[in-house]
Amino acid sequence: MAVIHLEVTGRVQGVGFRWFVRERARALELAGWVRNRDDGKLEVAAMGSEDALSVLISAVQDGPPGAAVREVVHRQPPQDADYPRPFSVRR
Repeated sequence: MAVIHLEVTGRVQGVGFRWFVRERARALELAGWVRNRDDGKLEVAAMGSEDALSVLISAVQDGPPGAAVREVVHRQPPQDADYPRPFSVRR
């Protein structure tokens, strides 16, 4: 199992991005979560096969209709990161 931790910047809040990521991740049978951050970024933590994670990363780079992704930054997952199943939206 592989893990990713992403920070997404651009117009990523208020456009259904969290639900878009949740549905893609669940379809790919990934564990993890997505949330809006107070600084306007979107954060994604996911665990699963490398192939499924690559598909999710591509989906995040495109985003849902109405979004405008400026940058997707790969971060080191925190040591205490959890990856719930099913993939969920955090507040």
